[in-house]
Amino acid sequence: MSVVKINVLTVPAEMREELERRFAGRAGMVEAADGFEWFELLRPVDGTDRYLVYTRWRSEEDFQKWQQGEAFQRGHAQAAGERPAGAAGHGQGHGHGHGQGHGHGGPAATGSEVWSFEVVENAGPKA
Repeated sequence: MSVVKINVLTVPAEMREELERRFAGRAGMVEAADGFEWFELLRPVDGTDRYLVYTRWRSEEDFQKWQQGEAFQRGHAQAAGERPAGAAGHGQGHGHGHGQGHGHGGPAATGSEVWSFEVVENAGPKA
């Protein structure tokens, strides 16, 4: 059964372009992970300052392995402007941004929380 992880990032208006640029530059960081199924960065359009980072995984175990792996650590350490040091997970209140910015050191987001779901039913276009 697939699982969905949605990272909810609070991003101030002046950092929106920076966050999107950093995600665009992260190509391949998660796609190569075993059990990875889907990724989307969702931009808010209804007046909120919260971006959604949607990922779908074959299993909770696959997500946990990726989260504890080198690629995850490297990407999140870059976002915080530091070197990776052990297995730090997504935590509430930690800034995110996925990579160093041009003149913008540190995270692009001011807060983060992760929502977790199991896929109970899904549908796609009919052929």
